[in-house]
Amino acid sequence: MSAFQYNAITRTGRSVAGTIDADTSEEAGQLLLARGLTPLDLRPSRSLLQLPNLDHFRAALRGLKSRDLILFTKQFSTMLRAGMPVLRLLQVLEQQTESPRLRSVTRDILERVQRGESLHRSFAAHPAVFPPLYSNMINAGETSGALPEVLERLTIIMQHEDKVRNDVRAACRYPVIVVLMLVMAFFVLLTFVIPKFAALFEKGGVALPIPTRICLGLYNFLCDHWIVLLVLASALFVGFTFAMRTAAGRLVRDRFLLRLPVLGQLFIKAAMSRFASIFAILQSSGVSALDALSILRDTIGNEAIAIEFDKVSDQLVEGRGIAAPLRSARYFPPMVVNMTAVGEESGALDELLREVAEHYDVEVQYATKGLSDALAPLLTVGLAFIVGFFALAIFLPMWDLYKIAQ
Repeated sequence: MSAFQYNAITRTGRSVAGTIDADTSEEAGQLLLARGLTPLDLRPSRSLLQLPNLDHFRAALRGLKSRDLILFTKQFSTMLRAGMPVLRLLQVLEQQTESPRLRSVTRDILERVQRGESLHRSFAAHPAVFPPLYSNMINAGETSGALPEVLERLTIIMQHEDKVRNDVRAACRYPVIVVLMLVMAFFVLLTFVIPKFAALFEKGGVALPIPTRICLGLYNFLCDHWIVLLVLASALFVGFTFAMRTAAGRLVRDRFLLRLPVLGQLFIKAAMSRFASIFAILQSSGVSALDALSILRDTIGNEAIAIEFDKVSDQLVEGRGIAAPLRSARYFPPMVVNMTAVGEESGALDELLREVAEHYDVEVQYATKGLSDALAPLLTVGLAFIVGFFALAIFLPMWDLYKIAQ
């Protein structure tokens, strides 16, 4: 997949620019049209035409923490409010940031601005560091002349995103660690412990019980077919990786995640919190509802919900407002739809959406706690089953051996 830079016009006649990933320029054009953008200029990204230098390569290998980007944005907003010129501001940010990757990107943005590029296009040239929401918010701030205020709202969005992301990760961390430890314990006992005891029992003339025979059967199967299993696991991993690079593969994955019994509701609530908070701030920043949906489509982080934004955008162009299309869309709870309808009628959409975001922040906290409470008994039962099974496989024949010795 390649990156293409584009200049396009929205349905409202507004000019936008950015970067999009696609296999070919024709596919990139079709993706832009599907988002309601009419491409005027579409060309391969400059990074495809130039080899990155060693500093950029080394910086790319170092991850960018969310706190680094939040601090970067706070400093950006503060210096703008103080009246510092943009070029001087970028020079200071390049010197002060602790992240090597962010320092390299800031240097490139400074060079682009010095060549005459607009600020938001310079940021949009680095989608791996600054997501589409970031560059679009800067564009809104440049257009409205309120860039410091927009950057403050952008900081609020990123802090909110970081909080929700950490809540979801915290909920999933414990079960993932326990499952991994269970798998490791299973393979260690199966491949190292059971075979040694089985050889001892066979020398003692002990008839092996069913649990021990099952363990030996699994051990022999792994020994005889480990190459086939390794190739199959590698093929599945490579196939899954390539599938996740396609929109269809991500759609299947995200729909599956949203249908999971406990995790699905957690993901939906986190997405609703993200939708309400970002949409509210975009509305208060002067971004139209249609452009806000286009930005959310790229930043919501779930392909299944992103497709619903496309349907809402199509109905919004027809003049049906936003509440009615949301009512017919999937995954949007009645509370989100009703609060959006009231806000649309009263002219206080951004305020009501902030309340929705606060409500779903609390819902996410309760959902993460409920997830931990629901999974803890299941994981305990699973752990007890595996430990008990291997205990029977070892101690039953030991008991028989002890009786023979007597």
